[in-house]
This record gives sequence, C-alpha cells and structure tokens, in this order.
Amino acid sequence: MLEARGVSVSYGAAPALWDIDLEVSTGELVCVVGPNGAGKTTLINAIAGLHRVRSGSIRYQGEDITHLPPHRFCDKGIALVPEGRRLFTQMSVLDNLELGSYIGRAKKLRRQSLEHVLTLFPALNAKLHHLAGSLSGGQQQMVAIGRGLMARPGLLLLDEPSLGLSPLVVHTMFEAIRQINQEGTSILLVEQNVSMAMALAERAYVVEEGRIVTHGAASELLRSPAIRRAYLGLDDEPGTSPAAPIVTPASEI
Repeated sequence: MLEARGVSVSYGAAPALWDIDLEVSTGELVCVVGPNGAGKTTLINAIAGLHRVRSGSIRYQGEDITHLPPHRFCDKGIALVPEGRRLFTQMSVLDNLELGSYIGRAKKLRRQSLEHVLTLFPALNAKLHHLAGSLSGGQQQMVAIGRGLMARPGLLLLDEPSLGLSPLVVHTMFEAIRQINQEGTSILLVEQNVSMAMALAERAYVVEEGRIVTHGAASELLRSPAIRRAYLGLDDEPGTSPAAPIVTPASEI
C-alpha cells in the first residue's frame, strides 16, 4: 500500500531524515518508535505530504505521490492525526468532526462516517455541540482521531496519540486504534510509548538521529535486550509480551 524508498528530508540546509525505507501493507498496523528528536514526526509529516522530500520517493497504491501538493495526499486516501490534536477549540465537536469529510467521496458518506465515529467513541455523543476546547484531553484525542476517520482513509497516520494522556486513557485509546485497524484501515503509528506501540503493531521501525536503525516484527523487537535497555529501561531477560491492557470503556473517559 505505502512504500517509502530512500526518503531524505531537510529543514533548510539541515538534514532531518536520511535514506528512509519503510512499507505499510494493506490492512497492516506498523509503528515507528524512537527517542525525542529522532525524526519520527518529520517522517510521518513527509508521508502526509506536509514536508518536501529532498530525495527518494513515496508511493501509495502503486502511484508515485512524492511531489503532489498536500491536499492531494488526502484525495488519495491518506489522513493524518497530528501530534497535539490540533483541534479548532472554539468550534463545536461536530464542526471539528465534519471538517474531516470535505473531500468529495467522504462528503457523500458523512452521516455514515459520523455514526461510525460515535460508535467507536460513545463519549462524544453527549459532547457534539460542546466547544472542542472544553473537552478533556482524552475526549479531544477522540475528536482528532474521529476527524481523521471522517475522511474515509485507506491509511491513517497517527502521531503520538498518547501524548499528554493519563495511563488509563492511553490504554483505552490504544484499544480504539486496534479496533480501527481490525475494521480494515491500515495504520502507521508514531509513538513514544514503545511497549504499548509494539504490543499493538505487527511490525516496527526504530528511528534514531534521522535514520532507521532496525526494523522487523514488533514482537521480536520487543524481546530484544538492546531495545528493552534503550527504550524500556529494562535490564531483565525478555519474556512474554506485556500483559494486555486493562481497558476502560470510552464512555467513561
């Protein structure tokens, strides 16, 4: 579905990404992990069309989209849920959600998409006419993800969806992400919560200083002593994957 080959990105004269190769297959959930400043957000923004690719190529559904303008990435079926949610806080929850459905094919299915979002995040049913800025952090993240889903994407890009959320809400958010993927949407997840991201994903890429330093099956990487020491702060022998999260219904957040 998505193929990035030899992608390099710069901020002016300063290189930010070097020679990135990355793939997401149809229906797959892939995560990108790494320390702060590693280039994770730059990478996902490049795949969303928000950063100009200096060299290399990005192909989606077999088509080279490297140099298309950002709005054409949306037309092709790629939706970004950005870091920090980026809601219009003085607009209603409903207006924020509907902003995601203004491309032609999504607009025709707006009602069905809204029903799907409210089924996925039932806590939003009672908040539709509230200002988005009045919601809790967890509810705002639901709106941000819901807005992305309103575009009916084939590929959903999620940038740090756990940022600023309590551990209990993070568990619930990750369960919603799992459900979205199981319903057929391919997902590329950028996340600092390494253990939860790798427990959720099928494959993982580890980024350091703008380069992919390793990649493979997420379950295998999670058992790697080097990964556990560097990203989880664990020196024990790897055993089984982390226990399944305790999930609180979204209606209670």
